[in-house]
Amino acid sequence: MLNKNEESKAFYKSLFNVVGPIAIQNLISAAVSSADVVMLGFVGQTSIAAVSLASNVMFILIMIATGISSGLVMLAAQYWGKKDYESIRTLHGIALRICSIFGLIFTCAAFFAPQLLMKLFTADEPLIATGSSYLKAISLSYIFFAVSQIFQAGFKSIERVKIVTVITVTALSLNIALNAVFIFGIFGAPKLGAAGVGLATTISRFIELIFCVIYAYMQKDVKLRFSNLLRFKKILTADFFRYSLPALGNELVWGAGFATYSVILGHMGEDIVAANSVVNVLRNLCTVLCFGMAYGGAVVLGKSMGAGDMELAERNAKRLIKSTSVAGVAGAVLLLCLKPALPLIADLSETAAHYRDILLYINCFSVAAAAFNTVLICGIFRAGGDAKFGFIMDCVFMWGISVPLGLLAAFVLKLPPLWIYFILYLDEFEKMPVIVIRYFQKKWLRNITR
Repeated sequence: MLNKNEESKAFYKSLFNVVGPIAIQNLISAAVSSADVVMLGFVGQTSIAAVSLASNVMFILIMIATGISSGLVMLAAQYWGKKDYESIRTLHGIALRICSIFGLIFTCAAFFAPQLLMKLFTADEPLIATGSSYLKAISLSYIFFAVSQIFQAGFKSIERVKIVTVITVTALSLNIALNAVFIFGIFGAPKLGAAGVGLATTISRFIELIFCVIYAYMQKDVKLRFSNLLRFKKILTADFFRYSLPALGNELVWGAGFATYSVILGHMGEDIVAANSVVNVLRNLCTVLCFGMAYGGAVVLGKSMGAGDMELAERNAKRLIKSTSVAGVAGAVLLLCLKPALPLIADLSETAAHYRDILLYINCFSVAAAAFNTVLICGIFRAGGDAKFGFIMDCVFMWGISVPLGLLAAFVLKLPPLWIYFILYLDEFEKMPVIVIRYFQKKWLRNITR
């Protein structure tokens, strides 16, 4: 039996092995978004704002895929602890069927009705026109993304995280290069502006999917293959829906809430939308570690719970909270230190630049709170199958408080955009006390395998 120091070292080693690659993957993903904004800055503020609003469609799909992936990781990580490969393959097939359907729906919507989607976020005609061209170009990437995410979730649940990082880094690096080609017309390619960003994403997502499938067919043990689509087991299907639906609902409610924030800000004018896009570039870069620790920690804890070692899982949960909270505060400090880099990202109007500087300070506080909440809801609680609590939290605090207050402030009281933004981002602090109480109740500490 390990002493406390040895046990702590073993945990952090396991956490690093899972989180390190996830953090690198998130960093490259954030870098791609940053490159999009920087390159589009040469095209104009309208392109930045339009792509920012149109990206909410992908954002919602990401939330759906994350919810389904969370259900897969929740169960598969625990079955990995039991070395039950057959159940993992069945769960992979279930998740693949569901996520592929959503990907196909989003692809059809973006390709056949891009203007209708843009009108959900803004009434500004130039933004609608530019955003529609982007959505049509990126539409096929949605189905590619949906399928590849389930393969990657399967790899993560069996601790094959490094290959996920290699695949993602390769695909997203290609995305950055193709962005430059299609935005600026390099190598004789047409200058497509915002549509070029969409086309680059579609090509890179296709390459990402190809790499995922190749690696999946190289495996010799768990065998995460397309043939798993045909696998069916009633009791595992029931378990998957039992644990994944709350996670899916949580991600959808949270994602739809943030999309609604964008709708509200979209009606406040181009300046606040562009400012928010620029600040999000740095926010995403500064939060890759803390959010990687939250989601990666779920795999490490889930494996312990699946193996039946609840005392170890509880001790490691405490370590995960401490390390992620420190990473969240560090991310907030780093975000503040990077303020001088904001003017270099994009050339904004005077009003938008003023908004941008204030939004940075608001996000510094939000990042630290979000890291703490995320490690509990998406890391610790989901590791033990307690995804329903996060769903309830966002229903109550985001949709019951923040969204109504934002709508009231924007369209009834007609407050200035900065005040509206501040009100919308208070939800992380509102739900924190309830989340802490839930943690000490220990309802999340359980083995959910059959």
